[in-house]
Amino acid sequence: MTRSSPFVSIAAAALLLSAGARPAHAQHLPDLVTPDVLRVCSDPGNMPFSERKGGGFENKIAQIVADELKVKLRYYWLTQGPGFVRNTLGTGLCDLIIGTSGGEIVQPTNPYYRSAYVLIARRGELPDIKSLDDPRLKERQIGIIAGTPPSNRLSELKLVGERIHAYAPYAFGAERKHQTVAAEVIADLAEKKIDVAVLWGPAAGWLAKQSGVPMDVVPLLNEPGRPPLTFRVSMGVRQGENDWKRSLNTVLRKRKADIEKVLREYDVPLLAEEENKPLGAAEE
Repeated sequence: MTRSSPFVSIAAAALLLSAGARPAHAQHLPDLVTPDVLRVCSDPGNMPFSERKGGGFENKIAQIVADELKVKLRYYWLTQGPGFVRNTLGTGLCDLIIGTSGGEIVQPTNPYYRSAYVLIARRGELPDIKSLDDPRLKERQIGIIAGTPPSNRLSELKLVGERIHAYAPYAFGAERKHQTVAAEVIADLAEKKIDVAVLWGPAAGWLAKQSGVPMDVVPLLNEPGRPPLTFRVSMGVRQGENDWKRSLNTVLRKRKADIEKVLREYDVPLLAEEENKPLGAAEE
């Protein structure tokens, strides 16, 4: 995953599972390497998702899961990027990724929220904008993280060239001023280096509020279905850990309201499960 994309990237090399290392007495939380501790794989500097101090919404959700399971919470920290899954779940150092879409390497739980990419502009500068084909964008400087799904859509609309500021993921190093690439994009928007940005909503909502500059955050709900700009987010476990997955699904069902409350506190744009419309207050 880029550190602001909707899910942990699972297109890495084959995962080396360590299922044989599990103790025989691990019964009350099946499949886990350590049955009396919830060991979460997480990034120590990826706000608003997670941080070492526990201030991210995935940290809060991990605590809800631990509380429901009545076990202690422990983290294994690793910066997300190439090798994250292989060196966390794959080595048996932790048992759960809080945000993922699953795939060949990671087995997903049932989704616990659905969200969308969003367009962010300084408050009032693009009133009533609803989609990327709005003609006003043809004259705007657009910030986007390279390789994310909206890149293809912007290419289709010929919103490319000098107007596009494509921020490369994994832009780490001593010269970095911001914790994540998404934070850098929002900072440039606040400083008027760009006019609009297109980012994954769960990152953008919180970052926009933290910027100190009033911003409009508009979910992109009217784009064509390919590539999709809305995603369901699940938790991730190792392949074959079906009992553990079922235990987590039970937790997600029982604590749905608590988890949704956390997501709303962090300005995550929440969508209805089957339709491209915001999850309204009446459905809370």
